[in-house]
Amino acid sequence: MDQNKKPKQTMQEKLNTLRAGVLGANDGILTVVGVLVSVAAATTDQFTIFIAGLSDLLACAFSMASGEYASVSTQKDTEKSAVAHEEYLLKHDFESEVVAVRDHYMEKGVSEATATAIAKDLLNKKPLQTVVRVKYDIELGRYLNPWNAAFSSLAAAAAGGLLPLLAMVLAPLAWRWEAVILAVIFTSALTGYISSKLGNGLVKVAIVRNIIVGIITVIIHYCVGKMF
Repeated sequence: MDQNKKPKQTMQEKLNTLRAGVLGANDGILTVVGVLVSVAAATTDQFTIFIAGLSDLLACAFSMASGEYASVSTQKDTEKSAVAHEEYLLKHDFESEVVAVRDHYMEKGVSEATATAIAKDLLNKKPLQTVVRVKYDIELGRYLNPWNAAFSSLAAAAAGGLLPLLAMVLAPLAWRWEAVILAVIFTSALTGYISSKLGNGLVKVAIVRNIIVGIITVIIHYCVGKMF
């Protein structure tokens, strides 16, 4: 295999990027709506409302991106550390690696003799690749990309908060609250649908749950805005 050739993105990497995007979008919706509703309940100045919403949208997007970058980077560092540890064991305690791989196949129902033969054969051909896959479920050289997760979260958080922001500042004053609530319902339902599909969960439950959380967020922040 050409070492300089960039490997294709694995399904795990794609799912991680999508997960970061869904979380970012959901956070963008709730935080931006919370600020918008609080400020709009306290003042009718459209410029003030817009600046508050835009500032929160940007802060939320970059906060989510930095959080995802730090989280995935930590996971990547942990995986690299595990690989380095296995390299050491292969050089200094090869028999323990044989036992680990053997036990892995015995747990799958393979007899001890056959599992031992498989372990020795695999460790003779692809030792490091075998042990990191068996012990940590890591595909050698395929680490999660923190930049993909960060940019996915950044874009999704910004997109998630954008629709409620536009609904608040562009809708006619007489229909402003209705427009915001519709924007919250639509975006919350969308993120609920996507998250349920990614996690093989119940679509209706995820959608309803997200909508309820979104509406509760509107109510709480509206009350806070009115109080002050």
